[in-house]
Amino acid sequence: MTDLSKLTIASSRDALRKGDVSSAELTNAYLGAIEGAGALNAFVHHTPDIAKAQAAAADVRIKSGDAPDMCGIPLGIKDLFCTKGVPSQAASGILNGFKPEYESTVTTQLFDAGAVMLGKLNMDEFAMGSSNETSVYGNAVNPWKFDDRELTPGGSSGGSASAVAADLCLGATGTDTGGSIRQPAAFTGITGIKPTYGRVSRWGVVAFASSLDQAGPMTKDVRDSAIMLEAMCGHDPKDSTSMDMAVPNFEAALTGDIKGKVIGIPKEYRMDGMPAEIEKLWEDGTGMLKDAGAIIRDITLPHTKYALPAYYVIAPAEASSNLARYDGVRFGHRAKLDAGDGITEMYEKTRAEGFGAEVQRRVMVGTYVLSAGFYDAYYNRARKVRALIKRDFDQVFAAGVDAILTPATPSAAFGLGDMVDADPIQMYLNDVFTVTVNLAGLPGIAVPAGVDANGLPLGLQLIGRPWEEGDLLNVAYALEQAAGFVAKPQKWW
Repeated sequence: MTDLSKLTIASSRDALRKGDVSSAELTNAYLGAIEGAGALNAFVHHTPDIAKAQAAAADVRIKSGDAPDMCGIPLGIKDLFCTKGVPSQAASGILNGFKPEYESTVTTQLFDAGAVMLGKLNMDEFAMGSSNETSVYGNAVNPWKFDDRELTPGGSSGGSASAVAADLCLGATGTDTGGSIRQPAAFTGITGIKPTYGRVSRWGVVAFASSLDQAGPMTKDVRDSAIMLEAMCGHDPKDSTSMDMAVPNFEAALTGDIKGKVIGIPKEYRMDGMPAEIEKLWEDGTGMLKDAGAIIRDITLPHTKYALPAYYVIAPAEASSNLARYDGVRFGHRAKLDAGDGITEMYEKTRAEGFGAEVQRRVMVGTYVLSAGFYDAYYNRARKVRALIKRDFDQVFAAGVDAILTPATPSAAFGLGDMVDADPIQMYLNDVFTVTVNLAGLPGIAVPAGVDANGLPLGLQLIGRPWEEGDLLNVAYALEQAAGFVAKPQKWW
């Protein structure tokens, strides 16, 4: 094995069990790759000592025969996950210097399974963004390039996507509030799944919008997502929204047999001005699933057109409430005060200095829609629309549809800086195909399925029934096999 970075989680697991490679060797290979990839700015906190200690412990465990699938696998952890004794800043200045005294449930479960943490990954501040340009660390960079332009890796899990696509880790944790796993996965040619809301614990994950946030894996392929997702799942009494149900063997569901499965094609996702390349990709994906034995059915999700405005009322409203705790009193950044300043000035100065422009914008929007006189006109109305969107999906699934195929994004990755001075709504439109999944609490997965005219990756999205991640992963596996996407970015970093 000459290039360990080209392995997948599945092939690494098998090699570790056979003794062909050690976790220490794997970990050192990835630490070396990270050292040489500073230009991507994917990793923002490096933890080589922790990684080496975890790898040594994993090797002992593997030799003893007590090795879960994730044992010895080097991962990157999104900066939104609290990791004990390691900076966990949500890419925000207001959490500068914050080192939690506790571990998130997701990272606890991964580390209990023997996974190795290489470091913390870049992201949009408090997960608010679609391009990773709101990060206090500066933006992560997509390893794919066109015409020597630096491209966005997507957001908010941009560092996670960049690191996996550039072979800086075998997999990474991401979070998805409106598309923040699936959009960056599509932009970088990797796979990312957002599980059903409540499938993965949110405890210890810095909150953005609590009724929408959900953690999931970002990996090189569908099989790896299945393996990693299983390790991340499970009931957590510390999270009141965590579902108490058995965790299936997701990898065992990957038969590739989708004969007779009904795949819905929603007419509402055919947006005006959709690029021809996205339209063709969708048609090609539909044909691939049909050739694999699936039944294609046109469906309607009539309230889809209201999803984006409803999301951008509900998410900021919840953010304004969640982010009220960052006041400079107990942890994180506190502004320097002038003589005579009181508690009010401390709050105002700390929040003005600590939060970036996009976070401030969303907090103000959220506070506005929750304020007296506007609560019913905006927030309550958005909640009613959300219920209608969920009902649309419920009716489609009740009518026998097993999964829904849509584009993952309205375009390939765009250039860094392209939307900095644009109307914020232009950036928000990147979530047009993904937000419905969060509003309805459904599982969704992005799978790379082709490239555009410039050679940049394009992804398709599959949406599944609630709690049926195994079936969804199997349809995604069939699509992956048919698409045969093997393109990789040419190393320039």
